[in-house]
Amino acid sequence: MRDSLVATRGPALAGIGRRPSASDPRRSCSWLHGTLYGVIEDEVAFAAMESRDPRFDGWFYVAVTTTGIYCRPSCPAVMPKPQNVRLFPTAAAAQVNGFRACRRCRPDAAPGSPEWNTRTDLIGRAMRLIADGVVDREGVAGLAARLGYSQRQVHRRLVAEVGAGPQALARTQRAQTARMLLEAGPLPVSEVAFAAGFASIRQFNDTIRQVYATTPSGLRGAGKGTHLPGVTTVRLAYRPPMDVPAMLAYLGARAVPGIEHHDDGVYSRSLSLPHGAGVVTLRPGAGHLVCEMRLEDLRDLAAAVQRCRRLLDLDADQQAIDAFLGADPGLGPVVAARPGLRLPGCADPGELAIRAVLSRRTRAATARGRLADLVRTYGRPLATPFGEITHLFPDMSVLAEVASAGRVQRELARALAGETLRLDAGCDPYRVREQLLAIPGMSRWAISCIRMRVLGDPDVLMPGLPVRRAVHRLAAHPDRWRPWRSYAMRHLTLMPPTCGGRET
Repeated sequence: MRDSLVATRGPALAGIGRRPSASDPRRSCSWLHGTLYGVIEDEVAFAAMESRDPRFDGWFYVAVTTTGIYCRPSCPAVMPKPQNVRLFPTAAAAQVNGFRACRRCRPDAAPGSPEWNTRTDLIGRAMRLIADGVVDREGVAGLAARLGYSQRQVHRRLVAEVGAGPQALARTQRAQTARMLLEAGPLPVSEVAFAAGFASIRQFNDTIRQVYATTPSGLRGAGKGTHLPGVTTVRLAYRPPMDVPAMLAYLGARAVPGIEHHDDGVYSRSLSLPHGAGVVTLRPGAGHLVCEMRLEDLRDLAAAVQRCRRLLDLDADQQAIDAFLGADPGLGPVVAARPGLRLPGCADPGELAIRAVLSRRTRAATARGRLADLVRTYGRPLATPFGEITHLFPDMSVLAEVASAGRVQRELARALAGETLRLDAGCDPYRVREQLLAIPGMSRWAISCIRMRVLGDPDVLMPGLPVRRAVHRLAAHPDRWRPWRSYAMRHLTLMPPTCGGRET
């Protein structure tokens, strides 16, 4: 999959595979392994820096040896000399090598690399789990256990490919969480430190100074966040283009009463997080999404942010995806009519899996009614309801014992509750597919829906007559859409009638 992703990143990456000549001054740039860990060639990286191309933000980071600062590729600062530049694949790698974050372009707030969302190997799975806060909650031993490797092997592989070990990556995550909390409101510094996952105030202060070259109070003064009592507001960045209203409307049209609500372009939902419950409200901003979070425990901030990012597909390189699909003669006009159409993910893997099972051969309104009944009867009420949001989705251990539930639903809930089936950010998608196929009565449609929305597989062709009819209408060849067939499915669902009323 990785090779196909590299091959389809769009016109801006057309230089991949070509090496600059020995006389090119760009060869004096400091590299690891000659290229940026095999991802982006140096001439392409410099072209992105010279054009201030924001699509590359998060793909790599630019460090300048003369200033000790690292930036986004799109930073508006004066272009450094090639001999003074070092490029890193992660912010943690730059920090490990002694560089601090630029306070002008704020590289730590850049969208994440889309590579970590699509890779299914050890590195991709590890990066997703670290972003979800597993190291802070379970330590490196817990991370290694989830991945099925030794701690030494995980550390070695991460250092070799992304330039930093799991502890350094988690430290960067904690620093980013602390910055968001400091900018979001007047929380005491001690509360910010422990909510971000730091073990002590001293460790917190030292990290902020090393990463941002300022004190926590100085970082708070630089923030632009607004504050409401009990609400943490953050900005969620993405690479343009993105059809934000279409994404929020898609989620709103499928909202389950009690756990979701959509009104006037604003989408809200409850979240079951590692340390407690939360409610997030998402609304369009100017080049970003505004996310308001009401959390029972502030330690869940990083996990809530990551779940919102996966739900909204914010780390995708959408311009490259649209360019690839738009070149298809059949699908091209459909893509051109709706640029920036992203692939909805999920905020709760178990919930989406149950939705997929209930939606088989069921009208959307009927499926939502059945889900609303489950929420009302078996969901845990929120301690502090927020408008129409009153419950969490039922726990899998509860659904596994519901006598009125179908056999497939009970078997799926039982496997998720017993953790014989894992649908978290670090699961092996190939093993998950085999486990789902082993559940008696599990439909191919439900499995494809889980692969597409829970596992984030970008190359799923939904089975069924409606999709075949849509493909026939376009006179298209779906194999030409690889590796982005899941995104093609989003466009097909907007060609009524294509999806038979079922949830996707």
